[in-house]
Amino acid sequence: MKNFLVKTIANAGALGVAIWLLKDITLTGDNTGRQALTLILVALVFGVVNVVVKPIVKLLAFPLFILTLGLITLVINALMLLLTSWLAGKLDLSFDVDGFGTAVLGGLVVSIVAWALHVVLPDDKD
Repeated sequence: MKNFLVKTIANAGALGVAIWLLKDITLTGDNTGRQALTLILVALVFGVVNVVVKPIVKLLAFPLFILTLGLITLVINALMLLLTSWLAGKLDLSFDVDGFGTAVLGGLVVSIVAWALHVVLPDDKD
């Protein structure tokens, strides 16, 4: 449970940094509390997408991993961010990623920040 909470907090922080850095990734809400709740819910959706969909896509794209020496990961991360944006829209969460280029940059930012937060935050392995 603690590991799940840490990953959700790291995802929320990483998504928050991406929203802050990139103007085409938006999170709207009536007030700060509503935005924070929406960010946590979007982080949960993002976590589910990464746990359920991403391994399947990685398996199917394995030949491209070899061919591109892993650079296809940027595209897969962008697609996961776009899928999260689409699901957030279906769940009536006010999170939007506008365009594939923004999704690539957002995926890069989210990956770097989430990695850094996973290094800093404790988990069950300690």
